[in-house]
Amino acid sequence: MASMASFSCSITHLKNRHDTHRLVNIQKPQYSSQTTSKQVHRVTVKAVETAELPVARRSANYAPSIYSFEYIQSLSTEYLGEDYKARANSLKDKVKMMLHEVESPLSALELVDNLQRLGISYHFDDEIRSLLEVVYDTYYKTQDKWNAMDLNLKALGFRLMRQHGFHVPQEIFDNFKDITENLKPESREDVLVILNLYEASYHLFDNESILDDALEFTTKYLKENLEKMDESISTLASHALELPLHWRLPRVEAQWFIDVYEKRSDNNPTLLELAKLDYNMLQAVHIEDLKHQSMWWENTKWVSKLSFIRDSLVPSFLWGLGFGYLPHYSTGRRALAKIVTLTTAIDDVYDIYATLDELEKFTDAIDRWDIHALEGLPDYMKICFLGYYNTINEIAYNTLADTNILNLTYLRKALADLCHAYLVEARWYYSGYKPTFQEYMKTASISVAGPLILAHLKFETSVHATSEVLERMTEFEAIDRYSSIVLRLTDDLGTSTDELARGDILKSIQCYMRDTGSNEEEARNHMKELILDAWKKINKERARADTQFSREYVEYASNMARTGQFMYREGDGHARPEINKSHLSTLLFNPIQLTK
Repeated sequence: MASMASFSCSITHLKNRHDTHRLVNIQKPQYSSQTTSKQVHRVTVKAVETAELPVARRSANYAPSIYSFEYIQSLSTEYLGEDYKARANSLKDKVKMMLHEVESPLSALELVDNLQRLGISYHFDDEIRSLLEVVYDTYYKTQDKWNAMDLNLKALGFRLMRQHGFHVPQEIFDNFKDITENLKPESREDVLVILNLYEASYHLFDNESILDDALEFTTKYLKENLEKMDESISTLASHALELPLHWRLPRVEAQWFIDVYEKRSDNNPTLLELAKLDYNMLQAVHIEDLKHQSMWWENTKWVSKLSFIRDSLVPSFLWGLGFGYLPHYSTGRRALAKIVTLTTAIDDVYDIYATLDELEKFTDAIDRWDIHALEGLPDYMKICFLGYYNTINEIAYNTLADTNILNLTYLRKALADLCHAYLVEARWYYSGYKPTFQEYMKTASISVAGPLILAHLKFETSVHATSEVLERMTEFEAIDRYSSIVLRLTDDLGTSTDELARGDILKSIQCYMRDTGSNEEEARNHMKELILDAWKKINKERARADTQFSREYVEYASNMARTGQFMYREGDGHARPEINKSHLSTLLFNPIQLTK
């Protein structure tokens, strides 16, 4: 959380002068480790009383959005037409025939893998499930079948089976080191075995030492032999080493893999045409969603009224797209994009602009969820409170009307928890307190807004089973916690440098360095280890999903972790959307050229 102006909340003669507040760039005063909270209080009071100026407020100097309201509203697409739908349906019928006519387990698994990576497997959920059940029962269910399978079939099958909830133990790879001894990096087929084993190992659970060893071995092998590989396979290997397939956003992976697949000599023209066409048709749905969100955001007037906040509409919409990109998820995508956009602005209130006294009052107003609480807030906070109040109440109303679930209590609690976490960090800032790593993570895994997002996701699935949603609240606490940890740590890895430069509190990396005496590189590597550990736990929770609703929800929760890894892999892709501009352009604005 970024720092705020260090001025005491006890100066009553400044409390009601919000109409004259000025945005100024100031630096947080430096305090020694012995400085007490009371000493900070005296120093800041003196600063204000001497200056006799309105409350000085920080600015993060956020750049205007690179996507204007006018530009977004001007977007159009032809891919909602009936001719495209008819062609897509014809291609889907051909693919269904392929799924029914596969002749070997390896060809079946490779077809499923290609459909997933091309982003079109959702059209064939029932067919894929049936096909995997047959392959599982025939080849993976009992140990006596394993010895007759080659390592490539084991690895690809293991990954797909675990991904789809089938139980396959790690012991299937008991002798993987013996099998890999004679593999040659110059052979495309041999490297593909290593690559499939590498990708499979990322589906490991806690205490699966065989898969730990497989991950370590394959990572080292791929890194050491990249230059010896054929170009077509080295492209796949480099891509995997940057981020494993299991941690990648499906929509972004489809964008990349369509191009790679088209260059393959063995590509299937039907799959390729359907992938391109479907990509463009989905993009057309996303454009309509974005235009709807743009109109909503413009009507809130937050950008013009709250000049210190980030105009994060497009990156916030990308978060919604990351959680669920399929066409039936349009309502949930729009709702989540609203929540992320508003939360980004509220984060700026707590991080950058507000005084501690104002934050105490605002947090109390969120707790009370009462419009009468507006009376004690400054004008800019009235806008913030009412914006949240109206949006969350509207979302809760729509959920009630559609599903008969009254979820307002859950949404309010998640927002209140978030604001309380923000407030804890604000108090750390004002007192100059430096938390331990454990203290930081306890609060920061909430302040990253993961629990708030997931509270909304639970009610935005396509499966509206009232009793099941409510009955599984406790069951989902584990995956909520672990996906929020991944989000927090990836956020810190990508943003802490920028945020510390403007005077923020210490992040996970710096807290760990203080606790252990580690240098920054060691601390960053430790954060990456913790991310892997959290994913092991996410994988275990995924394996426990046993209904359509639970499988869909844990996929969304996993996608939150994946979206974080995408947004922050090269820096603060949320606050600085230019970092992901090429992805945004392809995902939202530029259709893929169809083969003529």
